[in-house]
Amino acid sequence: MKFLVRERVFDIGDDFWVTDEQGTKVFWVDGKALRLRTTFELKDPKGEVLMVIRKKLFKVRDQMRVEHDGSTVATVRKRLFNPVRDKLNVEVKGGDDWEVVGSFFDKEYSISDKEGTVAVVSRKWFRMRDTYAVDVNTHRRDLAGDPALVIAVAVAVDALTGDDGDDD
Repeated sequence: MKFLVRERVFDIGDDFWVTDEQGTKVFWVDGKALRLRTTFELKDPKGEVLMVIRKKLFKVRDQMRVEHDGSTVATVRKRLFNPVRDKLNVEVKGGDDWEVVGSFFDKEYSISDKEGTVAVVSRKWFRMRDTYAVDVNTHRRDLAGDPALVIAVAVAVDALTGDDGDDD
């Protein structure tokens, strides 16, 4: 199932909607401005918090936690420098680790595990630089088929690999 992420470039707090292909609002990403560390809340259209995405402080490698009901369900980590290609690792609680590979700057990357593709993220279908698609493999019956978790991981990848120079 394909989801469209439309970031609002000039908004304070990085708030934006995630819609399905028909334009139905599915998730609200609420970026929390004025916090010590980068924090996002992934909410349903009614405003209920589904996942919280936070940058971990004081780590050797940048990483973000994805939390559900106060428990960490995934941790997205930058790998040590790799001059050949961009790569991140996602440690998923209760499941196989995911690997994120591709061009993060261009928002052209894939998320996969040992069972295959979890999602493909692409901006190539859009003219506007602030819109990209997350095509989630919702046919999977494991955690990799959970759209909220996959979207939360994509938001974490975007926050970790953004070129804004934010080191908080």
